[in-house]
Amino acid sequence: MSLVRNVGTIGALTMVSRLFGFARDMLLARVLGAGGVADAWQLAFQLPNIFRRLFAEGAFSQAFVPLFNRRYKEEGGDLSDARKFAEEVMAFLIPILIVFSALALIVMPWIMGLFASDKLKGDGDTFALASLMARIAFPYLAFMSLATLFAAVLNSMSRFAAAAAAPIMLNLCLIAALIYGAMQGDGETGKQLTGVALAIAVSASGLFQLVWLGFWARRAGFTMALRRPRITYGVKELGILILPAVFGAGVYQISRFIDLFFISTLPDKSITFLAMADRLNQLPLGIIGIALGTAILPSLSRYIANDDHDGAFRLQSNAVELSLLLTLPAAVALFISGSAFTRAFYTGGAYTLADSLATGAVVAGLVVGLPAYVLVKVLVPNFFARKDTKTPVYTAATGLVVNVIANFLLLPRLGVVGLALGGAIGAWTNCALLYAILVRKGYYHLTGLVIGRIARIALATAIMGAALWFAMPMGADWYIGSAIERIGAIAALVAFGGVIFLIAAIALGVLNRETLGQLRRRQG
Repeated sequence: MSLVRNVGTIGALTMVSRLFGFARDMLLARVLGAGGVADAWQLAFQLPNIFRRLFAEGAFSQAFVPLFNRRYKEEGGDLSDARKFAEEVMAFLIPILIVFSALALIVMPWIMGLFASDKLKGDGDTFALASLMARIAFPYLAFMSLATLFAAVLNSMSRFAAAAAAPIMLNLCLIAALIYGAMQGDGETGKQLTGVALAIAVSASGLFQLVWLGFWARRAGFTMALRRPRITYGVKELGILILPAVFGAGVYQISRFIDLFFISTLPDKSITFLAMADRLNQLPLGIIGIALGTAILPSLSRYIANDDHDGAFRLQSNAVELSLLLTLPAAVALFISGSAFTRAFYTGGAYTLADSLATGAVVAGLVVGLPAYVLVKVLVPNFFARKDTKTPVYTAATGLVVNVIANFLLLPRLGVVGLALGGAIGAWTNCALLYAILVRKGYYHLTGLVIGRIARIALATAIMGAALWFAMPMGADWYIGSAIERIGAIAALVAFGGVIFLIAAIALGVLNRETLGQLRRRQG
């Protein structure tokens, strides 16, 4: 299967999942609104979800896949040694997940107390509901950790569709729970029943994804037997790689985890505003960042292994340029038009216009760091390809320290928007340090040609931003109108911004035959 087809499969299914995610959040806004039960649900869901993104899909995948691939390739496609390694990892993982989940369930009220706002802790019934929802939803982490093992195996065997489609199940289960909740009425009791139904749906979706991926792994000829847990060489090797992967690949999720500490000091509704805003930020970050970061690592590794430093340099330049070509327009468009999207998607039911506008302000703060988060994913593989896993850890840790300092400075003035900006400042710090170290070690530096291209991308983006600034107020009434008016207004705004950027990019030479030729060569 070609790279283009693989990326197309993953991208298309990821987009389907994101669309269902938008539908889920639109229903969530209308059924639960913001504050009260909505804040309790967001906190209960954030804990297993952040751990899942950080450890299961982040650190575990980054560490497991190269080790599995090495055994798989050394055997020339024979799965015996690779299967043994996967069985050893699963045997060691299951008891850890059982013990960790059991401890978390026991101390859940204490954990929730660390992150809950003063208002949430002061409302005994709502806090008890938050702890209950978190306990019901937490098994999702264990299910997804095992599901990620099967997903990593399938991806290593170039079978991407099943793993890419699995997240859709989470959104379908949550949508079903929200439809059930909408039938319970809009009173406090109805909201509480909805919250419990959502928590059950989260854990159920984790079990469904585990069964789904296990089925497709079996269809691919990969079955695993249960072994007695032992600390083998392969398990030790995996453990050594996980810690650098946590910091090197999961800095965005770590920053979101830190946000939970700070958000407890903010007013009611803040956690809901941040969660809803992050949905818009995650769309370009999830698709562009992951795709580029995944694609560049194996190619860089081949160039470096063959001592082709010119090829590695050229590939890194292409990746930097492509990441900015895709993320700068997205970031500027969301910075200017974020409130239009939040008004159109979220306003209605229990989610007021004021809530949507507040969410739009948080979107603007988050997307300031969007290009930095994607550039980090593009620069980090240059270190991993050279087997340098320490440097990304140091730079990420420095960025997190800056993030915390920025939070202390900005929160008193800007509230939850300051929290979003603090994460962006930390991301740019991490990005700048990675680039500076690449330059100092002689691995990579921006050439005058690349700087000129980036400047033209920035100018085309600025032209688009100015056009959106003047155009956005024209649809103010439509953003909160009927469903057709909202869809039409957002579609017109997106099309207008896209056409303006395309015209500016062609006029400035950002997009031409040479650029398209490079894109085709990159795919090879």
